Amino acid sequence: MTTSVRCNTARSTRRFAAVALVAMLAAASAGCSKTTRAPEATGALAMATPAGGESDWRRASDSWGERYRANPGDAAAAINYAQALRALGQRSQAVAVLERASMQNPQNMPLLGAYGRALADVGNYQQALDVLNRAHTPDRPDWRILSVQGAVLDQMGRHEDAQRYYATALRIVPEEASVLSNLGLSYALAKDLAKAEATLRKAVARAPNDPRMRQNLALVVGLQGRFADAEAIARADLPPDLAAANVAYLRQMLAQQNQIHLPASKAGRS
Repeated sequence: MTTSVRCNTARSTRRFAAVALVAMLAAASAGCSKTTRAPEATGALAMATPAGGESDWRRASDSWGERYRANPGDAAAAINYAQALRALGQRSQAVAVLERASMQNPQNMPLLGAYGRALADVGNYQQALDVLNRAHTPDRPDWRILSVQGAVLDQMGRHEDAQRYYATALRIVPEEASVLSNLGLSYALAKDLAKAEATLRKAVARAPNDPRMRQNLALVVGLQGRFADAEAIARADLPPDLAAANVAYLRQMLAQQNQIHLPASKAGRS
């Protein structure tokens, strides 16, 4: 990928606690083989999502796993079982479940969508694209799948191709916040930070209650050296001390990589 953030920076961004947007820095890493950013969820999938935490996912895994083992060709069981496995960090097992189910249901598009996303989760990007291409058809395109395809292409460093997929999705669902967010992050990976900020501001306006959108915006603003503005945005969803720590860490990380050289006065709080 053609960007200035290094692999060691990508690994260190895991410390950027509670801010999911920073996983995009991993995708921006030159020469990295994997990223921590998962593509946007394919909303066409009928997945049961527990409201609680790990214990709820474990119960869902047990329940759907029992149903899947009784009938590995049950597409709904496979999708939901794999979703629980992924939530519990068992991503390779999720791929195996969906692969087996898709072999018995080669035309089941929601299943293929889940399988493609699971493949992307484990870094099998080309295979993910091949599967996702079969998860919808040119005469009946699914904007959610298009957005996932764009996210996968971004992780492969093919930002212009990714942006074409997002543009196609936006022709189907104009101003859809999740697609705008992916598009904005794609611009950021392509180092067009001004366009990234403008696009992410549109996403935030469309989904004002989604903290991920604001944190993505905070990252892009911070990458431009406007740390006080970035901290102010981050504070909408994070405790003030964590927002300040996150932005301070971002500034330190960028300074260490010699990507920007800013006087100390620009790092002040809002």
